[in-house]
Amino acid sequence: MTDIPGLDLSALTRWLDTEHPGLRSGELTGAVIAGGKSNLTYRVSDGTTTWALRRPPLAHVLPTAHDMVREYTVISALRDTAVPVADTVALCEDTSVLGSPFYLMSFVDGVVLDKPKTISGLTPDKARDVCEQLVDTLVELHSVNPEAVGLASFGKAEGFLARQVRRWHQQWQASETEPRAVLDEAISRLNATLPEQSPAGIVHGDYRLTNVMYAPDLSGIAAVVDWEMSTLGDPLTDVGMLVVYQTLSAEDDFVMPRMRPDEGWLTAAELVERYRAGSDRDLDHLDWYVGFGYFKLAVIAEGIHHRFLQGKTVGEGFSHFGAAVPLLLGAAVASVANLPTN
Repeated sequence: MTDIPGLDLSALTRWLDTEHPGLRSGELTGAVIAGGKSNLTYRVSDGTTTWALRRPPLAHVLPTAHDMVREYTVISALRDTAVPVADTVALCEDTSVLGSPFYLMSFVDGVVLDKPKTISGLTPDKARDVCEQLVDTLVELHSVNPEAVGLASFGKAEGFLARQVRRWHQQWQASETEPRAVLDEAISRLNATLPEQSPAGIVHGDYRLTNVMYAPDLSGIAAVVDWEMSTLGDPLTDVGMLVVYQTLSAEDDFVMPRMRPDEGWLTAAELVERYRAGSDRDLDHLDWYVGFGYFKLAVIAEGIHHRFLQGKTVGEGFSHFGAAVPLLLGAAVASVANLPTN
């Protein structure tokens, strides 16, 4: 067995044979799956069956972040809904096995549109189609009744928005690599302009094109992935975050491959209109959610930059996150600058 960072195949084998005897039928092999700037995903196989294994990053794991139990819980709950997810297989909360909690799920045969080469190969009609599928799946997620799928206690919806601003500020404090005055301005403006919350629902937390897997022929979404920030709360935070990602990707390839509107990709405004057509949620205060999305992405980028400076990232594509942080904070301030204060 050849071990790779964060995945001790010998330890995993012993755990499987003890806790899930008969699950594996041969010697395990593994590899890091490309992509992902936070939790780590591996392809694990026994020669007959292939699974995906998820675990937190190797260092600088923030409180309440990178929660494997949370991911496992929400994916299991959504299995019989219209929201496409992988089948969960096994959860391990014993940190002595791999150094952190982890879980196994079915390996979904699909395509992640996270490479410029993959993006550039789509026709304008197909580019529009995959964007529409992305929005329609988000509408499906936000229409799920949490109580009906056993997620009534998955999070506390009351006071969600104020609590999110406070929590992400705490995450910043745990990751800060240098003080930034614009951070205080962003937090002050977000708190001063808090909107009335949208009706509670399941929140993915980081919903975007590169966090879904499409069927090999791109005929539909095979699985929504990366549920580490999922909770119960205001689903419009997902819409705001989607707007942020789509806006950034239309301009450059900071977090996703560049998706040019003149090549068929929907603009952020078109994504919002597609969501509006499928949902009965009030989008009149969406600018606040967009501002919060920029703030949240700035904190995520600071955490990635922190791990990069520690030399604890796995793979490539991490060196530019530090420079992006002040730009994202500035965008957060600009998004809410003209909103009325409470």
